[in-house]
Amino acid sequence: MGKILGYLIALVGLVILALSFFAQKIPALSLISPTYIMIGGVIVIIIGIALTLGGSSGSGSRKVRQSEEEVPIYEGEGKKKKIVGYKRGK
Repeated sequence: MGKILGYLIALVGLVILALSFFAQKIPALSLISPTYIMIGGVIVIIIGIALTLGGSSGSGSRKVRQSEEEVPIYEGEGKKKKIVGYKRGK
């Protein structure tokens, strides 16, 4: 969910940036300097990119890391050897 939100915020920032070029033609935006609108758009884009790159979401990004201290417990002989569990090493 965090990455999707980041993409949407970055898209809104692009729209704000595009509006800065047409600020003089829109009566509500003609009171604000186009430079301020452009700066605001760039800030919103940076926030969206930060959310996209920084956030990790979804079940695919969760990884189970095995402790370095665990050693496998084997059962069987030769090629028929199977790992049946793990125990903590010293």
